[in-house]
Amino acid sequence: MDKAVSQGTCGFCNATFDKSAMSKHLASCKQRNVESETLPAKRKPQKTKILHLVVEGRYSPEYWMHLSAPANATLEGLDRFLRNIWLECCSHLSAFIIGGTTYSRSPMGEHEGKNMYVALGKVLVARMKFYYEYDFGTSTDLTLKVVSEREGGTKGESIQLLARNEATSIKCMECGEAASQVCSQCVYSGEGWLCDKCADKHACGEEMFLPVVNSPRVGMCAYTG
Repeated sequence: MDKAVSQGTCGFCNATFDKSAMSKHLASCKQRNVESETLPAKRKPQKTKILHLVVEGRYSPEYWMHLSAPANATLEGLDRFLRNIWLECCSHLSAFIIGGTTYSRSPMGEHEGKNMYVALGKVLVARMKFYYEYDFGTSTDLTLKVVSEREGGTKGESIQLLARNEATSIKCMECGEAASQVCSQCVYSGEGWLCDKCADKHACGEEMFLPVVNSPRVGMCAYTG
């Protein structure tokens, strides 16, 4: 599978940067706080601690996002956000692993971890790395890191997308054109990326194909983006 250098777009100024440069840009982006700075005082969001999170595919780091999350948002809220933007296909189970402790929606007893209904500020600190797994069968694993903490305005417990990778350019394994479909069987051996024309000739059959989408869950289970 041939992929281009991972780049992403800032959600505030729409400028494009390499993955390695996005954190530095977001810290200095002039347009990031324009909206809150220009609001009348009575309409400005309440000040609170905000976490800057970077999320990436644990085994496919070319897929990544930068998020802003108030400290009073919960792991359950972060779980919903990740499902909505990157993962959800069949209502699978999921869990965070933070400092050796597992957090899930319905832990089975004391020795099976804790529940997700805990504030981020209670379990996360700056520069901490933690992990997330969606679907314990055909799993998609993510790595998350708290890049920094800051005081800022926020509206309730909402998690905000700051930046994300642009769709990676994946070539058809047969002809070299842009791949639009992936075989959910062959993908596990790093193959099965095909354009529409070449997909018609693929031995596994059309029922095995899923669309190529901008997510680390591409090609898995029934995920279509």
